[in-house]
Amino acid sequence: MSLRSRLTRRAQVTLIGVAAGGVAAAIAVVPSLADSDSSEPATVAAQKDTDYGPEPEADSKLVTQVSELSTMATATLSPDTMINRARTWLTANNGAPVPYSMERTWKDGYRQDCSGYVSMALGLGKPGLNTVGLADSRVTTRLSSTSQLKKGDLLLDYSTTDGDFRHVVIFEKWANTSHSAYWAYEQRGTYGTTHRQLSYGIGSDNYDPFRPVNLGDGGGGGQLPSPGVSWPILQSGSKGADVQSAQQLLTARGYSLEADGVFGPNTRSAVIQFQKSQSLAADGVIGPNTWSKLIKTVQYGSSGQAVKAAQTQLNVYGYGLAVDGGFGSKTKSAAVAFQQNHQLQVDGVIGPETWRALLGTR
Repeated sequence: MSLRSRLTRRAQVTLIGVAAGGVAAAIAVVPSLADSDSSEPATVAAQKDTDYGPEPEADSKLVTQVSELSTMATATLSPDTMINRARTWLTANNGAPVPYSMERTWKDGYRQDCSGYVSMALGLGKPGLNTVGLADSRVTTRLSSTSQLKKGDLLLDYSTTDGDFRHVVIFEKWANTSHSAYWAYEQRGTYGTTHRQLSYGIGSDNYDPFRPVNLGDGGGGGQLPSPGVSWPILQSGSKGADVQSAQQLLTARGYSLEADGVFGPNTRSAVIQFQKSQSLAADGVIGPNTWSKLIKTVQYGSSGQAVKAAQTQLNVYGYGLAVDGGFGSKTKSAAVAFQQNHQLQVDGVIGPETWRALLGTR
């Protein structure tokens, strides 16, 4: 997009915003237009989405959008449902990610930029709010610190004066015990929908943490009942504590693997072998069926790689355990505390339901 067209576009937004009494600056909708220029440089500095505040088509649509916002809080969904909705765009384009565009809308009616993507995941009005609209108090509640981030929350850069670099990402879970990196879903230029590990927005970069008001079942901030938790999906390219735990569990099943937290060829090969041994679909992807066969119940007095996997997961929640493979009093205390915080049976035994909550709740 040329500088002149950008200036013209912003001038139109400003004029319409004034005509609508300033509402357009916070809440806007956009018609389906021609494809935009999505030639964003694939550099760390340019990771943010080029998400202009889309201009409204007419004042009447602004009124409709304001009316929708006033009732959004009653349309609740769980954090897991939101994440599952976000995940659909990773393969919605005939197995490929939904392409990025500030002006096009996808088949489901949502705009193909970062804020349209988040609006889709939250089930908000089509074609979606812009980044400023997502920060509206009727849509989200600002958190006091990024340390409060839970599954389904948002990291929003909505105040950057240059609208080219406003952005929003969906927080899924922490990637390490220091909480300096996290896994997120986002819609970004060049790449479209991605699920990757990020670090920007943690204490810097003009990002602020927000919690959607229409997230029910704890909204990521309260206790999440175990039945609503989804197993994570791990495959080639996945990284982090979940992969490390999977590798430790595979080692407990007799496979020789380094628990480095990287889902590479050796891990995929081990997964395929394990799946074949359990009469599962041998696709090399660790999903719900594979997890249910892979986990092992561990408790006070247990030892080995499965205990290391449990300790690895508990440490993601900040319990600070030595990953030594010995299920002692400290590990039991951590398991009990986790179970209490997630509405699980409190017995200090890490069985199927506790495993699912450990792996699926962040």
